Amino acid sequence: MHEMTIVAGVLEIAHRQAAGAGATRINRVVLEVGRLAGVEADALRFCFDVARSGLSAIAELEIRDVPGRGLCPACGASRDVDELAALCEACGNVLDISGGRELRVLSLNVD
Repeated sequence: MHEMTIVAGVLEIAHRQAAGAGATRINRVVLEVGRLAGVEADALRFCFDVARSGLSAIAELEIRDVPGRGLCPACGASRDVDELAALCEACGNVLDISGGRELRVLSLNVD
């Protein structure tokens, strides 16, 4: 389950940033997770609940879903996609994935 490795990295970032700001507690971690990132949101939540400790012992995890987007290099059409390999509905060319692979810490709420 690579979600545990991801959560470990997220918590490392959160702890480092919170400690650098002089915080004594992390209340919330907000993640942006693209639908094409290959990450299961439910598994992330479970791993987060298991792994939080110290400054993050009571932290909540908020996940913001980012839809997949594809851009056609031939005709410029853009559309939502649910797969990494998608075809343009207008001209049939393979779309370049332009969104939905994000996986980043957006913000922290600390005291």
